[in-house]
Amino acid sequence: MAAIHARQAAIHRTIAPFLLLLLVTAKSTVAQTPSPALLILEKSDDTVAIVDPTSLKIVARVPVGEDPHEIVTSPDGKVAYISNYGGNDSNLNTISVVDLIAQKPLPPINLGALRSAHGLAFAGGKLYFTVETNKAFGRYDPATQKIDWVLGTGQDRTHMIEVSERFDRIFTANVNSGTISIIEQVMPSFPPQAGPPGGGPPPGAGPGPGSGAPRKTWKITNVPSGQGVEGFDVSPDGKEIWGANAQDGTVTIIDVARKKAIQTFPISVNHANRLKFTPDGKRVLISGLGPAATPKGSNLEILDAATHKEIKGLNLGGGSAGILIVADGSRAFVAVSGKDKVAVVDLKSLEVTSEIPTGKQPDGLAWAQ
Repeated sequence: MAAIHARQAAIHRTIAPFLLLLLVTAKSTVAQTPSPALLILEKSDDTVAIVDPTSLKIVARVPVGEDPHEIVTSPDGKVAYISNYGGNDSNLNTISVVDLIAQKPLPPINLGALRSAHGLAFAGGKLYFTVETNKAFGRYDPATQKIDWVLGTGQDRTHMIEVSERFDRIFTANVNSGTISIIEQVMPSFPPQAGPPGGGPPPGAGPGPGSGAPRKTWKITNVPSGQGVEGFDVSPDGKEIWGANAQDGTVTIIDVARKKAIQTFPISVNHANRLKFTPDGKRVLISGLGPAATPKGSNLEILDAATHKEIKGLNLGGGSAGILIVADGSRAFVAVSGKDKVAVVDLKSLEVTSEIPTGKQPDGLAWAQ
């Protein structure tokens, strides 16, 4: 019996290091978040997929809150923010937060009385978000973990948002009002208030945008675009806004300086959803959520930005949503929500070169550098 126990002990001493090595190896083979990484919101699965953009393989999935629609990342690529939408009259009031390095959810941002967050933009170290139920947009400061600004547009379904590089203009698309809002910093028409004795800011100056001496305010101009305007983009030179009018089957071009629509023209995609300029400003991509109008029709239209003429239409096999164009303009990723995949489009050949199978209803896309 003693000999048997001795043999068992010897076997244990031999196997134990091997098992430890297997455990360490298993842990070390957990896929790390690549840099850069492609992020895909799988809307009906309530998850975000982290994708290696070289191999086009999903390396991890992280659960997010209910009904995720749009996604942005912090400039360092470590944190992702996801809007939990639920419709324009939703009671949802959170923005999900994901640690992309640890590949795990963080505590969500509670928006309090602000409901149905949708469009997102990260600028100047802060997170901007639309809240449709409130006909407004807000701003969240990750450093203080507080919402430090809310401004109403007075428009129905304030849906998407962009912030200018100088932070002096903000743009929103308002779906049911059929307008694009241009929100710009201006000098007030009244003289600046005197500061209190001993210096310091004038009464009511507060920490909001534009505070200081002299204090600035914000002016909103709601420019008519078209029925169902949703996807929009500002041209790289900042001079034009192009809005895709989903219900009209058109695109409206707005002159930013004049704050006026200067042209509307028809497009071929059905129920236009997203619109993006290429980085050089020469082309515009428009996705359509509806099926192709004809067997040879398209879910993605590529336009010449100068002539406004179609260069090519691509049938991606199903209704399409989010568009993400890489910084060098070589490729575009397009979420094909109707077929649970993301199409990879070569922007030189204008052909689909690859597809990424995803979970249910891919939509918002983002790039984590």
